[in-house]
Amino acid sequence: MGSINVINEHEELLADRGQAAEMLNVKLEKYKNQENLIVLGIPRGGVILADKLAKFLNAELDIVLTRKIRAPNNPELAIGAVSEDGKLYLNRQIITTHNLSEDYIEQEKNHQLNEIKQRRDLYRAVMEKKSLNGKTVILTDDGVATGATMQAAIWAVIAEFPKKTILALPVAPPNILAQLARDVDETVCLCSTSIFLSISQFYAYFEQINDEQVIKVLKNYSKVNTNG
Repeated sequence: MGSINVINEHEELLADRGQAAEMLNVKLEKYKNQENLIVLGIPRGGVILADKLAKFLNAELDIVLTRKIRAPNNPELAIGAVSEDGKLYLNRQIITTHNLSEDYIEQEKNHQLNEIKQRRDLYRAVMEKKSLNGKTVILTDDGVATGATMQAAIWAVIAEFPKKTILALPVAPPNILAQLARDVDETVCLCSTSIFLSISQFYAYFEQINDEQVIKVLKNYSKVNTNG
């Protein structure tokens, strides 16, 4: 487990995702202009934060398309993760504990790859996937509740052998944050409290982000960096 830096131990209302990104940037500024730095956002809301962080830090931008491999009869329990290129990460301890078969895992993997394909067809038409090998990766979302989606994303990132992985979150429950921090090198969180009903409770303005907004972010980034 790497270091965990929680900015506020109590609940503090954020204006919106933009302010959350600004506050995270203050704690991530040491990485600004670092070579081979990339910020990954989880669609959809996480892409808004990732875009702003990438601009602040002068980093590459990409999305992470991943799905958790679910335990049977318990869809919130992640037993592993599969990334968009088919890389599979499995938590063998959980698999052994639940006595899960390889046939089940393969079936679930294929199901989740089909789910990924729907978003990949949308997003990768605009931005090709970037390699994470040897890079410093900052992984972000607009918050986590159960942590299952972020856990899957972390595992998928680790499977690509980055140099360092930093988790940057506006909000998360303390127990979930500690769990996620075990698999990354550094964790930064603005607010971690056990009084946690939903991610939106921490924001004054929390609009639902659609695919069109994500595509616009990716197009703008690609246009600027191609022309630049």
